[in-house]
Amino acid sequence: MAYTIKEDACIACGTCIDECPVEAISAGDVYVIDPSVCTDCGTCADVCPTEAIVQA
Repeated sequence: MAYTIKEDACIACGTCIDECPVEAISAGDVYVIDPSVCTDCGTCADVCPTEAIVQA
């Protein structure tokens, strides 16, 4: 099950993008995880300072 980013909690700080080993996260006003690329490693969720990243 891929991870997703809660739009209301994401502050677009960039921490998750730097940690994703498969480049599944796209930058923007709110970051987005591509579920077809996400490998469910959880690294992004571990480093998110606002706990905006959760398993879908």
